[in-house]
Amino acid sequence: MHRSLISAAVLALAGLAAQPLLAAPAAARVATVTTQLPRGVRPIHYDVAITPDAQRAAFAGRVVITLDVEAPTNTITLNAADLKFDRATLTPAAGGAPAAATISIDADAQSATFRFPRTVPAGRYLLALDYQGVIGQQAAGLFSLDYDTGAGKKRALYTQFENSDARRMIPSWDEPAYKASFTLQATVPAGQMAVSNMPAASSRVLPDGRSVVKFAATPKMSTYLLFFGLGEFERATTRAGATELGVITTRGGAAKAAFTLDASKAILGEYNRYFGVPYPLPKLDNVAAPGRSQFFSAMENWGAIFSFEYAMLLDPAISTQSDKQEVFLTAAHEMAHQWFGDLVTMQWWDDLWLNEGFASWMESSMTARLHPEWNTALNAVNVRESAMVRDSVASTHPVVQHVETVEQASQAFDEITYQKGESVIRMLEDYVGAEAWRNGVRAYMRQHAYKNTVSDDLWRAMEAAARKPVTQIAHDFTLQPGVPLIRVDAAACTGSSTKVELTQSEFSRGQAGRQPLRWRVPVTLQSAGSSHRVRTLVTDGKATVDVPGCGAVIVNAGQNGYYRTIYGPRQFRALAASFSQLAPIDQMGLLADTWSIGLAGMQPASDFLDLSNAAPLSADPQVWGKIASVFSDIHDMYGGDRARQDRFDAFAVKRLQPVFQQVGWAPRAGENATIANLREKLVSILSKLNDQATVAEARRLYVQAGDSPLRKVLMSVVAQHADNAAWDALHGEAGREKSPMIKDQLYRLLAGSADEGLARRALDLAMTEEPGLTNSAAMLAQVAGEHPELAFDYALAHLDKVNERIDASSRSRYIPRLAAGSADPATIAKLEAYASANLAPGSRRDAETAVASIKDRIKARSERLPEIDAWLAAHAR
Repeated sequence: MHRSLISAAVLALAGLAAQPLLAAPAAARVATVTTQLPRGVRPIHYDVAITPDAQRAAFAGRVVITLDVEAPTNTITLNAADLKFDRATLTPAAGGAPAAATISIDADAQSATFRFPRTVPAGRYLLALDYQGVIGQQAAGLFSLDYDTGAGKKRALYTQFENSDARRMIPSWDEPAYKASFTLQATVPAGQMAVSNMPAASSRVLPDGRSVVKFAATPKMSTYLLFFGLGEFERATTRAGATELGVITTRGGAAKAAFTLDASKAILGEYNRYFGVPYPLPKLDNVAAPGRSQFFSAMENWGAIFSFEYAMLLDPAISTQSDKQEVFLTAAHEMAHQWFGDLVTMQWWDDLWLNEGFASWMESSMTARLHPEWNTALNAVNVRESAMVRDSVASTHPVVQHVETVEQASQAFDEITYQKGESVIRMLEDYVGAEAWRNGVRAYMRQHAYKNTVSDDLWRAMEAAARKPVTQIAHDFTLQPGVPLIRVDAAACTGSSTKVELTQSEFSRGQAGRQPLRWRVPVTLQSAGSSHRVRTLVTDGKATVDVPGCGAVIVNAGQNGYYRTIYGPRQFRALAASFSQLAPIDQMGLLADTWSIGLAGMQPASDFLDLSNAAPLSADPQVWGKIASVFSDIHDMYGGDRARQDRFDAFAVKRLQPVFQQVGWAPRAGENATIANLREKLVSILSKLNDQATVAEARRLYVQAGDSPLRKVLMSVVAQHADNAAWDALHGEAGREKSPMIKDQLYRLLAGSADEGLARRALDLAMTEEPGLTNSAAMLAQVAGEHPELAFDYALAHLDKVNERIDASSRSRYIPRLAAGSADPATIAKLEAYASANLAPGSRRDAETAVASIKDRIKARSERLPEIDAWLAAHAR
């Protein structure tokens, strides 16, 4: 899943303590798994039949669960949320009279208990349940999405079950360790297409015109991977070996799916070869839906990947080169999950990173492999930075973390699980070697197919394949939080090599007096201008390394390591002087470390500006993109102090304009994709820096361009700098637009105005029905990007309405994140008061992180901006 969240259950209030569940033996090991359900009953197969009524927002359901009673009992408890039961019976699988159950519901625990008049002996049984449920309007359980077409409003149904929302459609053991197989039958309106994980096995027409569609049985899998979709769809298909690949869209959308279909075919072939275990289902669909969620863009349902249209389809009227790359990344991520997550699943949410970290790593690896012309390997630095920003404050957590409740699990879908997980995998693959790593992955897949695992299962497979001590390093980086810091204390050239002294500490922000942790850190070094790399393992906090050559030494050469590097002043000056000799990825890494370490006050923040001046015009477009992004961040730091901000903006525009002149407004025949991406970024950032020439030209082109590769960024410039008339014009355009992809984009951009009055209008608009319920939360979040205090205060003042417009499972994260960009000390108290009043003590991680971010931003403004002011004064011309 991309940036997902799950539904909350207030389990503490239910009085159900987390209990260990004995898992099935694996590799002569019996592990315990957290559960909120009593032990002793295990599902084997679910036979599900549903009849949805989209207009009434309700459905009728029946499930017959084949289960094993492992110890005598007179009660069976499973998960159920917002379900009403009509009847429950238990029948011995071998035959016999059914026993009717009395039914009790615990809404807080999201569970249902069935009590039988006599003790049920151990054995196999059929539990038959008749029930009714609701169809929601947010992406949790079975939900509806409304969208515009030329023929008027239409409604489609989809499911979103990760992590704990299958219980909203099927009473079930809704935890990953309870794997079972499923058959699904649906009674659907005439003329609509039903979709699930497996192909339809049969279909018959009822006298009233409805169809009864029954799907083939799934493999053994976790409940959160089941999928059902229904609507006026169309399906484009191709084949990859024995697998039928499909992209399913709302009617009329299949033409936008061609790239995804071709990409899926290429990706599946590569994954079959890489994993050594062929994709086991007969078909694999990508189901694209209108609308959006604030916390995920796609979900890896086995055989039926769900995604929102913007993440899976390309519309020439608005899609950019960066959109194309994101679509490929999303497809590669979700398809990697068909192995990491679906075939082999973590036992409990403690090891969620086994799903998400690996899928993120595979998406990056596969994109670099199949599209080398995009040069996406450099993005590894941005991935690492996203993790380290989160990992360097007190509210961070280990990659492998203890999760007790599903609400806590919802907060595990974060930068540590995804980006740090990906970065640690990249480092370990580099340490053991690509071939050994692949062999370890293959062994892990073969041994644990259709089973559940913990992280140590993977490390055992890796050590056997690589014959290197992987586990100790992996434990250091996954069982403890934080970011190692490698300090270059000295570097002296003697003869033809340079002796470098390294010391390992810890990089942290806002944690004064913290005792640094220790890691075993794989470190790679290289002299500028040299092709020779030296590798070492810093094991006891110190190391001395001889590096061939006498050039400036770059530590973390290739940028595969998960650590920051700080250089002494002399070493830093040498690297700045040799900047053009460094590989582009090392230029990216040096820029990233220099800025982050400068923000933390461990070296002058203005050192970044020295590097930006050292970058040649011929530097890789992504290097210039990194420089432009930091300039944008500095601009934001000066927010509220117009005179100082204008002085910095003038410098930044002067530095970036020659780059933009080189790139130009119009694409050139045969230009690299990285140029197109840089053009889009520079237009956006130069306009943010109030470069009036860029703003004026963007406005002119927006009126003239029509369908253009720059249309999306031109719209964003117009929206950001809108006056009342321009805002009204965009608003009118949004109301008339019939394409859901473009309509959603327009409403989001209406919330991107720099003008506070227009931002208030956008907030009021978001609380109406006009934008569509799934766009409202996106609009509030967009306002928060420019006006965090305004958006947060507005959300608090309209909390009930806001809660109606976000996924129920997202609330503990969404509201605090609105405030996270603030630099106002008063916001801290408001955040803490909100968390105290609305969030359980164990579910405040995002609120705590937002508070840490605000404190860090206030400190950086106070202590770092004077350094930048002084640098600007010294370099004024």
